[in-house]
Amino acid sequence: MSRVHRDRRMIDYMDFILTVEDYPRAKPHPDPYLSALRRFQVAADQAIVVEDSARGLKSAVAAGVDCIVVHNDFTASHDLSAATLKIGDIRELPVMMKALI
Repeated sequence: MSRVHRDRRMIDYMDFILTVEDYPRAKPHPDPYLSALRRFQVAADQAIVVEDSARGLKSAVAAGVDCIVVHNDFTASHDLSAATLKIGDIRELPVMMKALI
């Protein structure tokens, strides 16, 4: 498990963690999200992806999952037009999630 997950206590909010060993091709291919959908036993239209990169957005879109993109300085010049929603800060996520329901 990644030190990032451990140090930020993110795993308290996760049912499972997928790593590159759990699917055949990495992002921007849809495989990571398709694997997650199978693991959760849900259809793409029952899920929402939160991403912070064009590569991740492309992966989510290819898997058929709506994607909320969190803007950051690194991706400021990236094409994020395929995002379902764009937010400027992760703290906006709860409000945006309610808007999608």
